[in-house]
Amino acid sequence: MAAKPKLHYVNGRGKMESIRWLLAAAGVEFEEQFIEKKEDLEKLRSDGDLLFQQVPMVEIDGMKMVQTRAILAYIAAKYNLYGKDLKERAWIDMYVEGTTDLMGLIMQLIFQTADTREKHLALIIERATTRYFPVYEKVLKSHGQDYLVGNKLSWADVHLLEAILMVEECKADALSAFPLLQAFKGRISNIPTIKKFLQPGSQRKPPPDDKFFASARKIFSF
Repeated sequence: MAAKPKLHYVNGRGKMESIRWLLAAAGVEFEEQFIEKKEDLEKLRSDGDLLFQQVPMVEIDGMKMVQTRAILAYIAAKYNLYGKDLKERAWIDMYVEGTTDLMGLIMQLIFQTADTREKHLALIIERATTRYFPVYEKVLKSHGQDYLVGNKLSWADVHLLEAILMVEECKADALSAFPLLQAFKGRISNIPTIKKFLQPGSQRKPPPDDKFFASARKIFSF
């Protein structure tokens, strides 16, 4: 029996969270080795486990994989979440990259000061509702299918649901003008593996708070 993937990261969302989501959606159990102090990170570096001296790092199939995009693409391909041909993969890539841009904007929120937080929050909602969500609403309307690509669950769907829930943590009614995305959220959230991941007690991490930010700052020296 193959060993479970082992995830090396801090005990929080960050760049590892999408990896957790994709493994969970694929029904893959995984272990986590949390980096709790700067020395833990330095040991990974000194042991030669981090190709570019950075985490996230995932031990899977005998590899110590780094670089978030590479890890996600490998998992998507391994578990049949990456389309049936080159064109479908290209669409999945485009949707994932767009969603990743939106997530990146949300991840910057924790770095905002009291003076800039509200302005940044407004920017997140503005971008989500005028740049990103309209695209996916249009896609779902254009083909009338349950999933974004090929009428089959893919990495793009999992990534979009993660982003939707992140935006709703910023503004609960962010999907109010997007009925097809509301239905999409309901469908994807009820896929058994994803539903399990969304339950309390799963390996899904909560939104970052000041305590997490302070801890990560010490570990990564930013």
